[in-house]
Amino acid sequence: MVNKELLPDFIFESSWEVCNKVGGIYTVLSTRAQTLQSVFTDKVIFIGPDVWKGNQCQYFKEDKTLFKEWKASCKSSGLSVRIGRWNIPGSPIAILVDFTPYFEHKNELYGWLWEHYQVDSLHAYGDYDEASMFSYAAALVVESFYNFNLTEKHNVIYHGNEWMTGLGLLYIQTRLPQIGTIFTTHATSIGRSIAGNMKPLYDYLFAYNGDQMAGELNVQSKHSIEKQTAHHVDCFTTVSEITAKECVELLDKPVDVVLPNGFDNSFVPANATAFTRKRKAARKRLLEVANALLGETLDDDTLIVSTSGRYEFRNKGVDVYIESMNRLLRDKDLKKKVLAFIEVPGWVGDPRQDLIERLASGKQYDTPLEVPQVTHWLHEMSHDNVLGMMKYYDMHNRKDENVKVIFLPCYLDGNDGILNMTYYDVVLGNDLCIYPSYYEPWGYTPLEAIAFKVPCITTDLAGFGQWVNSEVGHPGEIKDGVKVIHRTDYNYSEVADAIKDTVAEFSAMTKKEVADARSAAEKLSKKALWSEFIKYYYQAYDIALRKAKERKQISGGK
Repeated sequence: MVNKELLPDFIFESSWEVCNKVGGIYTVLSTRAQTLQSVFTDKVIFIGPDVWKGNQCQYFKEDKTLFKEWKASCKSSGLSVRIGRWNIPGSPIAILVDFTPYFEHKNELYGWLWEHYQVDSLHAYGDYDEASMFSYAAALVVESFYNFNLTEKHNVIYHGNEWMTGLGLLYIQTRLPQIGTIFTTHATSIGRSIAGNMKPLYDYLFAYNGDQMAGELNVQSKHSIEKQTAHHVDCFTTVSEITAKECVELLDKPVDVVLPNGFDNSFVPANATAFTRKRKAARKRLLEVANALLGETLDDDTLIVSTSGRYEFRNKGVDVYIESMNRLLRDKDLKKKVLAFIEVPGWVGDPRQDLIERLASGKQYDTPLEVPQVTHWLHEMSHDNVLGMMKYYDMHNRKDENVKVIFLPCYLDGNDGILNMTYYDVVLGNDLCIYPSYYEPWGYTPLEAIAFKVPCITTDLAGFGQWVNSEVGHPGEIKDGVKVIHRTDYNYSEVADAIKDTVAEFSAMTKKEVADARSAAEKLSKKALWSEFIKYYYQAYDIALRKAKERKQISGGK
């Protein structure tokens, strides 16, 4: 007889990105929350850093009626928390904790970490201290809540995301061994460093020593806490098979479960009329901005493409995207004009006043603005990688050129001063999205694109790209909704050509072929909904709870 999976009565999950929109982990947690809430209503409690210092947080709504007695006990013990709900689908309970009081205990905490787990905090710099103090504060929240509200009869999980939660996970493992611990690394700190430092990651993965490379690349402390947490928690997880290989080689620890990143499509307009209206509005606005900046009259037949994500110039493939657009300029197979956006937050200054004035006038212009490659002024523009590469290739968006590249260097939150549309509303207006990542444990951006029926290009160095290949049974083609390009440490030029050729191929597709590709993209996205992937979390909960029960029996039998 197969043992039934153990399910938790309470799940505590912490991350630096709870109610704090910084990167992809925010998307992972915020889109998964509704699926967990539907099963564990108000028994899923997210813990994040109170970085708002009493100011209003648009992602968090305080509720002073929640856990009033426990909150009063926190206050008396010096634990400063705000309790409320995360402003996302499912409205899960969220606790924001002030971690700043613990900096004065930093040295003794690091001493404890070394003594019990041999974590090297001596080489800490940058965000290591801040993350560690948050991690400790989050663990104190779990400990306090458990001791006040729960008993050993409850099955309890503490799930930490990324190395930033390591100290707290190890603290809980020590102080409350009856709680099952789960650690998810979304990308190893050392793997990201190797890739970001222009070293070949994949061909030499088997030969790299993680500890040695951490010393060479000056990330010893982050690597140390990540490695020791991976080795000591009840259940160690990551988000894709490609990162699972990284964990074995660089952290010397196989993962217990792969937790692929799902998606919640509740904010994709379900009504066809609303969807079409929003798509038309996005295209209209993108073309208005481009025409005002370029002094052009690009019409709706223009092929609108984009790349987006964090500003990791090589890791996210921004460099090869620009390279491919430069090559597309001279491609004889291109059947349409191309408007290519780079939606990557840079060191943004102010929205361009001259562009705002042109947009407000409603007039058509036939001369470009100065520097017609960028919508917002940047600090230290001469040091920006995107603008530097475009300048190197003499890409100045000239009138006679069929490919125009525009850098949108800000978070698309609806208040950027130029587009004034949110990222999801902008994605809708694209014909094709391009994410040629070199280092990408999963890859939310292509998954988001296809959820909005926008076919995309990615690589098989992204966990998502590998998943697509396994789903369609062959390397994905654009007609499948996702073109998956084979990428290695050394085939940058071939990748650029493959992107160029795919955009040219797409430009020549009939309306029916484009409609079929859009339909295939949407169907593929539905296979990656959280309702499909949540089962892997249940496996992780089961593993962690069984280990905690074993530990309890052993300690009880002594």
